[in-house]
Amino acid sequence: MADSALAPLRHRVFAVLWTATVLGNIGTWMRDVGSGWLMTSLAPSPVMVALVQAAGTLPVFVLALPAGALADLLDRRKLLIAAQCSLGVVSLALALCTATRIMTPWLLLLLVLAGGVGAALAAPAWQSSVPEMVPRADLRAAVALNSMGVNVSRAIGPALGGLLVATLGVTATYLADAFSYVLVIAALLWWKRVAPEADGPRETLPGAMRAGLRYALHARGLQRVLLRAVVFFALGAAHWALLPLLARHALGGGPGLYGFMLAGIGAGAVGGALALPWLRERFGGAEGLMLAGALANAAAQAGLALAPTGGVAVVFCVLAGVAWIAVLTTLNAATQAVLPNWVRGRGLAVYLTVFSGAMALGSLSWGQVASWIGIGGALLAAAAGGTAAALLGRALPLPAGEEPLDPSRHWPDPHAAHAADHAHGPVAVQVEYRVAPERQAAFRRAIAPLGAIRRRDGATAWAVFTDTADPARVVEWFTLTDWAEHMRQHGRVTIADQAVQAAVNALHEGADPPRVTHLIGLAARLRV
Repeated sequence: MADSALAPLRHRVFAVLWTATVLGNIGTWMRDVGSGWLMTSLAPSPVMVALVQAAGTLPVFVLALPAGALADLLDRRKLLIAAQCSLGVVSLALALCTATRIMTPWLLLLLVLAGGVGAALAAPAWQSSVPEMVPRADLRAAVALNSMGVNVSRAIGPALGGLLVATLGVTATYLADAFSYVLVIAALLWWKRVAPEADGPRETLPGAMRAGLRYALHARGLQRVLLRAVVFFALGAAHWALLPLLARHALGGGPGLYGFMLAGIGAGAVGGALALPWLRERFGGAEGLMLAGALANAAAQAGLALAPTGGVAVVFCVLAGVAWIAVLTTLNAATQAVLPNWVRGRGLAVYLTVFSGAMALGSLSWGQVASWIGIGGALLAAAAGGTAAALLGRALPLPAGEEPLDPSRHWPDPHAAHAADHAHGPVAVQVEYRVAPERQAAFRRAIAPLGAIRRRDGATAWAVFTDTADPARVVEWFTLTDWAEHMRQHGRVTIADQAVQAAVNALHEGADPPRVTHLIGLAARLRV
């Protein structure tokens, strides 16, 4: 099992929490089947049915960044327990309102929205905890197993949900979901997590959110992943949003067919996850797998649009599941691979924001398109767009994700005649180089990536100057909001960044290394 897709299950903590999460997600899918089917009875328009999915994913779009910051600042285990408790309360409220027949379309959407808030708080904390449970060598496989776990639950949950709806009613799906959270909470209470020590002064929530956004704005590898993700998920949302209507109206089926179509997607995803090592090798790595998955997803959407029977639709749902897991795992693993530990929760939160935003807006858009040109027409349009996007995406390849992102800790502590208060600022840092004028073109090329690194890790401004009186004197200058942020910057520099700095220093002339000067705003010093 060491070299297989199941290798992370050797690690006990990961295995227990993964199993509990699968059981919890089975309950969630049962709840979602109940909610989607209930809306087809309360308000059967395409837009209202699509709003059920949008309401579940929109909170992740809105709250993912603060949730990611909380995952980096707080004890992730305690945050997960609180989120699971809130989700259990929401499911009990859904059950009560449905059983007493006071449920309305807008009350259903409100409770689905509340469930989305709980999911938004939990998602970054769970995903950013995975590297604590497995060694780096097993991280990609663990990410794939997480995706597979979601789809194992998707293979089982919808079928059980459809069965419960058909036999015991929608209320039973909500009660089953509430019970599943008890299992997840028990596993989290069993986990004795040892929180890692923080590098540098503790961040505030607003500051941590700004740092996460700043990182995303200046980390080019992460930006490529996010752009590829938003295009795929906006187009891929079509069949997720329209599946209840496809089952009920286009194919004339009942909740059982809808459940089996979702189960087909889940079964395809499970099989695809187990075959991922072979598929990745077959298609030449992550980029080839991404292309194949996106094209297969478009083919599945076209097949669903033209499927004459429910059985044929289930077959295309299986293909959609294989395609979805291939793309989702590729994008998620690429995101994990380009994030250092200090910003992992926030970086994953930005990815989840893109994912959920694209899914929510895509769901609303495809619901509206279906009301104009029909369910089949909307799915064919999404398939055409997905095919074009998959082919054009080759121009923006995903990052390899092989850079060493552990802290280098090669910066010496700054020298100060008096101890600086962490709140003092702004802070300016000057680095003086000696570079002959004929070598300054090469120096500009070498130092350009360093500007993005400085901004990514905390700098609010960055520039490079030459001295008019001494053309060989080159000064790099960057500013930060306060001394605490600069001290945190010391802990954020990675081994990969050290290599960039070494390339710059190689063009510096003189026996002494570049001279570094730290400056604090005079007004801050006068307040001491």
